[in-house]
Amino acid sequence: METAHKRPNYILIWVYLAVLTGAEVGVAFVSHMPKLYLMLALLILAVVKALLVALYFMHLKFEKWTMRILAIAPLPLAAIFILAALTEKIW
Repeated sequence: METAHKRPNYILIWVYLAVLTGAEVGVAFVSHMPKLYLMLALLILAVVKALLVALYFMHLKFEKWTMRILAIAPLPLAAIFILAALTEKIW
């Protein structure tokens, strides 16, 4: 039995992505913010944008969990790379 799902409003999601991109550009030009906070803000905005793209444009929101796990599996490695980049000056 197949479950019917409501078709997402792709234009609205595109508007969300455009607003988040504008926020990223705005955050990037803030000069009085410490670099660590600037990088964290940009990282959070990028993750939210990536989730929107993956869930709606790659249709993972409507897939079974096995397909979602295939997309989630490489995220710990990405987190390690991001933490390594953030802490590069400390080491």
